[in-house]
Amino acid sequence: MQNISDGNAMRMEISARSDNESFARVVVAAFCTKLNPTLDEIADIKTAVSEAVTNCIVHGYENGPGVIVIRCEIEEETVTVVIEDYGVGIDDVDSSGMGFSFMEAFMDSIKVESEPGEGTRVIMTKQLGSRSV
Repeated sequence: MQNISDGNAMRMEISARSDNESFARVVVAAFCTKLNPTLDEIADIKTAVSEAVTNCIVHGYENGPGVIVIRCEIEEETVTVVIEDYGVGIDDVDSSGMGFSFMEAFMDSIKVESEPGEGTRVIMTKQLGSRSV
């Protein structure tokens, strides 16, 4: 989701403060409601967003000032959520903590891109509303 496509998209920036974490997860969940997700699907998305934003605050900016960019896009029945910071970055993404595994448990896919000194980008996708009735 480097560029906005023909899908429905939104972008927001928040200060890297712990009191903005709940706002971020509610905004992303609200954006996804047009796909008529189940309560479990919304809870999964909110949990993954909460974890990603908290990681930006605690690890990306080490509880200091910073900006977190959140982008969401809906294409057909799939939502893509990108959470990005411009903080310290991660030296070795493959040996990073349990936070990414935790996010992966709640989303269909997760990709982490990071450069030391430049920040981290987490790209998560989840298919919603595709269950048979």
